[in-house]
Amino acid sequence: MIVVTGATGNVGRVLVEALARAGERVVAVSRSVPERLPDGVRHAAADLTDPESLRPAVEGASALFLHDAGAAHALRVPELLDVAKAGGVRRVVLLSSVGVLTRPDSPSHGGVMGEIERAVRESDLDWTVLRPSGFASNTFAWAESVRGMRTVHAPFGGVGLPMVDPADIAEVAALALRADGHRGRAYQLTGPALCSPREAAAVLAELLGENVEFVELTAEQARAQLVTMMPEPVAETTLAVLGAPTAEEQRITTDIERLLGRPARSYADWAERNLPAFR
Repeated sequence: MIVVTGATGNVGRVLVEALARAGERVVAVSRSVPERLPDGVRHAAADLTDPESLRPAVEGASALFLHDAGAAHALRVPELLDVAKAGGVRRVVLLSSVGVLTRPDSPSHGGVMGEIERAVRESDLDWTVLRPSGFASNTFAWAESVRGMRTVHAPFGGVGLPMVDPADIAEVAALALRADGHRGRAYQLTGPALCSPREAAAVLAELLGENVEFVELTAEQARAQLVTMMPEPVAETTLAVLGAPTAEEQRITTDIERLLGRPARSYADWAERNLPAFR
């Protein structure tokens, strides 16, 4: 049995579906009940900031997909892993971030996520760490303005990053959860090409068959928006990645292609599948 935390998220939802299709017994863990789950998948409500709440979900499980579900700063990972091990879990796949490598001095990336990675690596479980670049699904933030005004507002319009499709992350996670050979490995997951905000807006315009205007925000305008959604230090790191990415943050890796036997999906692939959100 495989337990998936963050089961309603962009990665977790697809992962649950992939594991169910493969015939695995799956427990989908989230704070709220999902609107829909694949046949045979059991839901378990849990708050990862309370390790004991996870105990009923992991009873009899062999593997765990661990995602912070937006509460990384409040997780007590060693206690979570102790609960998982007591339930029978012997394999854990952690969804981390490339920022652990590229922003070691950032409180959120090198700090909080770095500590989570360290706790997983120092456990006696068979562990695999996934370090994705920015998610293509982050552009869901544009959906309302694209639907209503056919406009995208974003900073650093010409700066490209190798955005990764969450479905690719989910497929790699499913592989690591089900197959041997991934113990002690950390995979850096990226899309197949750099894509800037201006280019992503152009992709949406082409798919919609209508003009989508790109309005470039200043860094200050973008900061004002971000601090309404996240702590200021996290907002500062986010702006640094978006505006002045390191060479490693722009590096395109082949881990997805090597593991899945096919190229990583492009931003256009993701946008085409999710186009109803922007219509």
